[in-house]
Amino acid sequence: MRRLLLSNDDGVHAPGLHALYDALAPHARLRVVAPDRDRSGASNSLTLNRPLALTSLDNGFHCVDGTPADCVYLGVNGVWDERPDLVISGINHGGNLGDDVLYSGTVAAAMEGRNLGMPAIAMSLVGSRYFDTAGRVAASLVGAADQLSLPPRSLLNVNVPDLPWEEIQGFRVTRMGYRGPAERPMEVRDPRGRLRYWIAAVGENADDGPDTDFAAIEAGYVSITPLQTDLTQRAAIEDVQGWLDAFT
Repeated sequence: MRRLLLSNDDGVHAPGLHALYDALAPHARLRVVAPDRDRSGASNSLTLNRPLALTSLDNGFHCVDGTPADCVYLGVNGVWDERPDLVISGINHGGNLGDDVLYSGTVAAAMEGRNLGMPAIAMSLVGSRYFDTAGRVAASLVGAADQLSLPPRSLLNVNVPDLPWEEIQGFRVTRMGYRGPAERPMEVRDPRGRLRYWIAAVGENADDGPDTDFAAIEAGYVSITPLQTDLTQRAAIEDVQGWLDAFT
């Protein structure tokens, strides 16, 4: 059977992780390594200023007092002799659409797997009710993963509408949409009267055209977006070179 490493950013006790495990257990050998608490928004950060603790839980899962990327790093390169065949991160509580992928610990866990040389999928439910639907989507994709060939240093970002399985309209391959600027931070006072700030809600959709992940979810389709880890803006290289040549 295939060996899968499961991780997430919502923490080892999150319902989405357990739904993912239940959906995939009949199809593969699973290893779960996830943060010991919610690490949403941790992005691709690694813990470099202290050693990490890897703890075994009674249900066979493992947790790490670090980030999602830490978890995948240890799950691949840690105490086990066998490396996984595929890394799956999720099922996230809430979507990772458009610019969300830049901050998402869910996507970062999958990206760490891809950086370590394995195929990787990030799974998110755009809501919090129908984790079983997202689990069925994950099982479908894993069942066909052997037939997928991706370019190096790329991964799949999958978002599932928060709908019963029978209401899912199908699957669409999409591109990332984009959001507008985020709202201003929310000011609060702590019990000592000191000013503090909550990061506010994300911005409204700025690009949600018909081929985007936003549009697919709105229409009831599962969105599958291939992502790459190379952020180079190749179309700008010539312009930047010309700008540099003008003053050097």
